[in-house]
Amino acid sequence: MLVWWILLVVSLVAIAWYPGYLLRKRPFVVQKVDLNRDCLAGLNYLLNEEPDKAVDVFIRMLEVDSDTVETHLAVGKLFRKRGEVDRAIRIHQNLIARPQLDRAYREQSLFELGQDYLSAGVLDRAEQVFQDVVSIREYAVPALRALLDIYEREKDWKKAIVTAEKLAAATRQNMSHVIAHYHCELGEAEAAREQHAKAMEHLAKALKADPACARASLLRARALMHENSHAEALKQLKKIASQNPDYLSEAVETLASCYENLGREDEMVRYFMKILESWPHVPVVLILSDRIRRQKGNRTAARYVADYVRRFPSLQGLHHFIGLYMSEAEGRAREDLVILHNLTTRLLANKPDYRCVSCGFSGSHLHWQCPGCRQWSMMRPMHCLEPA
Repeated sequence: MLVWWILLVVSLVAIAWYPGYLLRKRPFVVQKVDLNRDCLAGLNYLLNEEPDKAVDVFIRMLEVDSDTVETHLAVGKLFRKRGEVDRAIRIHQNLIARPQLDRAYREQSLFELGQDYLSAGVLDRAEQVFQDVVSIREYAVPALRALLDIYEREKDWKKAIVTAEKLAAATRQNMSHVIAHYHCELGEAEAAREQHAKAMEHLAKALKADPACARASLLRARALMHENSHAEALKQLKKIASQNPDYLSEAVETLASCYENLGREDEMVRYFMKILESWPHVPVVLILSDRIRRQKGNRTAARYVADYVRRFPSLQGLHHFIGLYMSEAEGRAREDLVILHNLTTRLLANKPDYRCVSCGFSGSHLHWQCPGCRQWSMMRPMHCLEPA
């Protein structure tokens, strides 16, 4: 707040000083209005927290002295940063309405107006402004970024794809992973409408844009399972280990289901054992311990989980281990294990399952676009207390 007032005072002092300077340098200039008086009046209104009256003063000053345009632009931007977007809009609209305004200032004012509307959440007007601004070379890239932000908020993924491609061409920035997510969003929407053929088309485009898109492989596998194509689904799921192993936990249950539907459970155990060598996390251990429990009983499964927890401490692993031993225990030992099991249950209920590696946002659901920083593929499974 203090910095805002300092900047504003400096700007207003400059406005007050400049006309006097012109009169000293060019005596023949006639001062049509007492800008010093208006400047001080505007400053007084701001200090008295009467910004609407201050805006009126600034606009009146603009009508008689175009040399104050830059100051008006600065004041409008400061209003926006303070959250007083309606006042920023008013200033920028008045600038644009001036027929004699220099072209460069008009373009800058138009861009600032788009930013005002975006800050206010008036997305349709912001989109209209930025579509006009995008043809201006100086503002093309920031306008494209703003449009991309708008289309993401509106979930208009088709426009987002077109805009992302234009932005990639303008900046030579690799936007393939973002474009892949846009196609995944479209694919999920089509799948929700049971338009599975169209969904598969979008997912194929996602993998074409970004072959490392684990989300696309996961969605393709689910769509193939819907068609009872379990062998093809299995191929898609196995790609995730090389695409991004952090998301293997999202595929473990689906992998197990595919193997079971194909009657290849022994092969599944071997595959998961191999995965554990390079990806030692709880979801795989839970699947394997369940298969061991079915074949060899709870004690053998508990020893297997205990060995894992000893090497890779994990609250979820400990919780599962206690549950296995609890079913075999009796008397006081069982009572103690029940207490521990209830405690770990409560601890797990309060632990987020996913966290953004960029901004730290955490939650219980996987968001492919982080709600905090709005980046894609930054939310990762936490696997409880396991080290990153």
